[in-house]
Amino acid sequence: MTASIRPFARADAEAVVALWREVGLTRPWNDPFRDIERKLTQQPELFVVAECEGEILGTVMAGFEGHRGWMNYLAVSPAARGTGLGRRLVEHVEVALERVGCPKLSLQVRSSNAEVLKFYEHLGYGVDDVISMGKRLIAD
Repeated sequence: MTASIRPFARADAEAVVALWREVGLTRPWNDPFRDIERKLTQQPELFVVAECEGEILGTVMAGFEGHRGWMNYLAVSPAARGTGLGRRLVEHVEVALERVGCPKLSLQVRSSNAEVLKFYEHLGYGVDDVISMGKRLIAD
């Protein structure tokens, strides 16, 4: 199975959110459809899906604000895990961000998600000595 990586299209929204829900990326306080709409207003070319025979098998959403890049919503269907698709999605984003001059890519992983931490470590990512903080500005 060889999936192609392409920009997200609005028609993908239901399948993308279903994948995010299947792999546990959504949270009750975040409306994933609103997240998609927000992303489409800012660097939509950095939101891509992996598709094979009409099925969405993976996603990644990235952005660059001038200081560093961020990667969110990396998801790979359980049926496609172990095929290198997650690595391909990350590499796609890394190349795209490097092209726009992004010097560093950051991401957040829940500390309890050991499997995903190992995945990123295998790709060369390390733990930064920082505390992640946030403040909700718009309630979903």
